[in-house]
Amino acid sequence: MSTDKDEKFLPAPAAMRSPPQHPVSLIISAIAFYWVASLSVVFLNKTILSGSEYKFSYPLFVTLFQFIVALVLLVVCGHLGKRNRMLSMIPPFEFDQDIARKVAPLSIVYVLMLTLNNLCLQLVEVTFYQVARSLSIFFNIFFTYTMLRQKTSPGAMLACAVVVLGFFVGSYGETNFSWPGLWAGVGSSVFVALYGIYVKKTLQVVDNNQWRLLHYNTAISIVLLTPLVLLSGEVSEIWENVYFLDDMGFWFLMTVTGVAGFLINTAMFLQIKYTTALTNTISGTAKSCVQTLLAMVFYQNPITATNGFGIFLSLLGSGLYSGVRYAEMQQRK
Repeated sequence: MSTDKDEKFLPAPAAMRSPPQHPVSLIISAIAFYWVASLSVVFLNKTILSGSEYKFSYPLFVTLFQFIVALVLLVVCGHLGKRNRMLSMIPPFEFDQDIARKVAPLSIVYVLMLTLNNLCLQLVEVTFYQVARSLSIFFNIFFTYTMLRQKTSPGAMLACAVVVLGFFVGSYGETNFSWPGLWAGVGSSVFVALYGIYVKKTLQVVDNNQWRLLHYNTAISIVLLTPLVLLSGEVSEIWENVYFLDDMGFWFLMTVTGVAGFLINTAMFLQIKYTTALTNTISGTAKSCVQTLLAMVFYQNPITATNGFGIFLSLLGSGLYSGVRYAEMQQRK
C-alpha cells in the first residue's frame, strides 16, 4: 500500500490534505480484478477438490502445490521487476534466516488457515462455505481482546451476534451438512482471525513491505507443509489411487488454481491502494453474495428456507460489522 513518502504533495497543513483522487475507470478495474481473482480461487479450489471429473480429494497436497506455484511466480516477478515498471512493486526474492525465524509463527498460522480452508471447500457446498467460515468476525473480536486487550464497541458486538445467529441457523438448515466440513470452516475462521493479528505484528520485521513478507511466508510455508504432506500419507495414496497423473488437463487445472491463489494477493493490494476502506468493505460483502448466487446456479446446491435465511444473516452481520468498524475508523481520524 502506498505511503506518504512515495507520493508528492504540495506543502499544506496535515488537516488540509486529502487522499489522491483516482480515475473511476481505475477504481472499477481494481474492484473487478479483485472479484475475478477471489471468485476464481473459491470455485477453482472447489472444482479441483470435489467438483470436477478429477475429484482430487487431497487438500494438503493441493495447498502445497499452490504454495510452490506462488513462490515460482514471486521469484520470476521479482526478477522481472528490476526492468519492468509494472512489476517493480514486487522486490527480488530474499531469504534471511534471522528474519525467517521471526516470520515462522505467522507462516504456521498461514498454513493451517489455507489447509483448513481447502478442506472446508472439499467437504461442504459453496453455498454453505460462507456460513461455515463466517465466525472469523467472532474470533477476531475474541483474539483482539484476549491477545491485544482491546475492547470492541457495542455496535460491532451486535453485528457479530447477527453473524453467529446466521451461522447456527444456516448450519441447522443445510441440506448436505457435514460435521468435518463445519469444523474445518470454524478452524479456518480461527486462523483467519489470528492471521490478521500476526500480520500486523510481523510486517515491521520486513519494514512494512507486504511483498517481502509474502516471499518469506510462502517459502517457509512450503518448508512447514512438505513433511506434513509426506506424513499424512497423501503422496502414497495419490501414487496408488490417482489414475490421471499423466493427464495434462489435470496439471493445467492445478497450475491455474495456484496462479489464481497468487493473483488474489495482487488483487487485494490494488483494491486497497485504489479504493477507500468503505468501498473495499462493500466490495467484499457484495462479492460474498454473488459467490453464493453463482454457487446456486453452477452447482445446483439445494437451499432450504432456513439455510437461505442463515446465509442472509451471516452476510448481513458481516456487512453491518464492516460498516460499524469503518465508522469508528472515521471518528478516530
